[in-house]
Amino acid sequence: MQIGELAARTEVPDRLLRYYEQRGLLSPRRTSGGHRVFEDADVIRVGIIRALLAAGLNTATIAIVLPCTEYRAGQLHATCPEMAGHLARERSRMSEAINRLERSRQALDSLLSISEDRSVSGTLDL
Repeated sequence: MQIGELAARTEVPDRLLRYYEQRGLLSPRRTSGGHRVFEDADVIRVGIIRALLAAGLNTATIAIVLPCTEYRAGQLHATCPEMAGHLARERSRMSEAINRLERSRQALDSLLSISEDRSVSGTLDL
């Protein structure tokens, strides 16, 4: 199938499919005229890529774990033991980012609280 059909079947824009190819996540064969040819398995592969992106992984990490991931019975499954280390590092990175965002939100909540208290009197001291 050509890229347009893959885009239609996966509901992923062809521009994004080309990006996945550029990042090494898809590897279509090429015709003598240079057109991409995708296989039915690429529909599943795009679904896996989308699921991993939705889980918060970046494309560099997906390129590492994708060969060790398969889709069975409606779920993603790890097929390589070494993938656990990559995923644990990603989870740790996400946890740190969440902690930073929570601290930022608390700081904003404090500022908003002060602002609301001061707006009653009409001034806000900075």
